[in-house]
Amino acid sequence: MSLKEIYNLYKTMEEENILISFKGVVTSELLSSVLQIMEAKMDSLDESPKTKKKVFNVLVECLQNLYHHIDPLEDANREFDMLESKSALFMIVKTEDAFLIRTGNYIKTEASIELGRRLDLINSKDKDELREMYQQVLNNGHISSKGTAGLGMIDIARKSGNKLDYEFLKINDTDTFFCLNVTVN
Repeated sequence: MSLKEIYNLYKTMEEENILISFKGVVTSELLSSVLQIMEAKMDSLDESPKTKKKVFNVLVECLQNLYHHIDPLEDANREFDMLESKSALFMIVKTEDAFLIRTGNYIKTEASIELGRRLDLINSKDKDELREMYQQVLNNGHISSKGTAGLGMIDIARKSGNKLDYEFLKINDTDTFFCLNVTVN
């Protein structure tokens, strides 16, 4: 990247009102730091306590999903490639009337099929149905091999009050890049 491109990237981030942008390996230490930074930014933006709480809760769930559900690329054969394939992207954008939390990470293509079905089901539910679905999974759900019960996406939809905007970008036969955009207003 040339020095001019760095400035262009800065200008784009400024014009798009990107509050935080990160690409790399998501660690528990990073989660803590990002949450502290966002808390300070939300205070400086003079947002209502209700909005702060919603954004913070959705952000926690999105970051935890990245922390728990990144799959390394199948064909990553060098140490750098392996580390890179475990990295994720997230950004937080402030628009005139909402916050956008955008994430991206690699997942196995076969997992993307089931995740897509699950997200479509979540998006088909209204507020009351989401609450019922959450309770049902909480009471009857099993813990996955990654130590999660599958509540995260339901919780994101419930707390944001909006449909989950997502897309799967096929990388190769085994790997897919999962993009999620959550609007909190």
